[in-house]
Amino acid sequence: MSSQTPLAADNAAPQPQKNRRGFLLRLLGVAVILAAAGWTAWYFLDGRWYEGTDDAYVNGNVVQITPQVPGTVVTIGADDGDLVHAGDVLVKLDPSNTEVALAEAKASLASTVRHVRGLYSNVSGAQADVAARKVAVDKARADFNRRRDLAKSGAISAEELSHAQDTLTTAESGLITAQQQFETSKVLVDDTVVASHPDVQAAAAKLRAAYLDNLRTTIVAPVDGYVAKRSVQLGQRVATGAPLMAVVPLHQVWIDANFKETQLTHMRIGQPVEIRADVYGGKVTYKAHVQSLGVGTGSAFSLLPAQNATGNWIKIVQRVPVRVFFDDPTQLDQHPLRIGLSTDVEVNLHDQTGPMLARQAPSQPAFKTDVYARQMAEADSAIGQIIHANMAGQK
Repeated sequence: MSSQTPLAADNAAPQPQKNRRGFLLRLLGVAVILAAAGWTAWYFLDGRWYEGTDDAYVNGNVVQITPQVPGTVVTIGADDGDLVHAGDVLVKLDPSNTEVALAEAKASLASTVRHVRGLYSNVSGAQADVAARKVAVDKARADFNRRRDLAKSGAISAEELSHAQDTLTTAESGLITAQQQFETSKVLVDDTVVASHPDVQAAAAKLRAAYLDNLRTTIVAPVDGYVAKRSVQLGQRVATGAPLMAVVPLHQVWIDANFKETQLTHMRIGQPVEIRADVYGGKVTYKAHVQSLGVGTGSAFSLLPAQNATGNWIKIVQRVPVRVFFDDPTQLDQHPLRIGLSTDVEVNLHDQTGPMLARQAPSQPAFKTDVYARQMAEADSAIGQIIHANMAGQK
């Protein structure tokens, strides 16, 4: 009896552990069920109204700086990473050839203005000659009529009357020639002033081209931004259109987020977006909105688009680029972004009143610069000064 009692006690000892393990398993099962129920409730109430992707990158304008005239580089005004403003000098080319052409164009315009002034003087002279010829014709006609009356009475000979008639004919011919010369001179300046005369306009156009060529030997930044990809070197002979450097306006960047086609069902233009950049470890959140939904998949616009009309076709979920603009560009002042950085994008789908595609054409340019307009204004000012200096009080 005493030898069986310890064995019975050993067999009864594990029962509390089994009961405890069963309890923990049941507790874990309940927790899993509650978690699944909670996730399901969150998804249907809120989670399904958000779409996100980490296939998103910072993009922006990369403004290529290229010369508009050929020349030799004598000055480089900025290097990679430098901040420049619109109108700042980036590169200077040797202006010797363009200065010579400009001086020649100025001289040509001045000469043309003086020549056109001469045309106006010719009109005045031809008009005065016509008036004088008319007086001569009237005098010759009166003399002929008087001699004709005298010839009837025999007071003068027929030969003298013939001379008077020849004088009248010569005077009339001279008047016709003077009138034709007056009309010819008048046609050259009719309905114009010196400044609007075609010859002056042609010479002014040549001067404008030469002036702009000379100005363009100084290459300026068209926009505010940071210099990148500088390849130009001192002494380099550059051709028109050769890339010298780039200017990147980092305050005008945007996000190109590539969403799966199955994520675009409820996505609309104007929906709010939250952006987190990998460079800041997700600590910084940018506020933005959907600017546009791509009109095609990335593969459709690739250099070699996929050809699916084959026997071994496999369906692949496509991605569509969605462009996201920042609500307030000043967000980029404290936490700037660079072109090409990776980001996480999450779109709030609650508001679906916006369109899927743009419904109106742009009414204003998306980007613009007035740097080159100022160059044209300077050229017109120089032309006006030259015309005024050679007018000698005329208009």
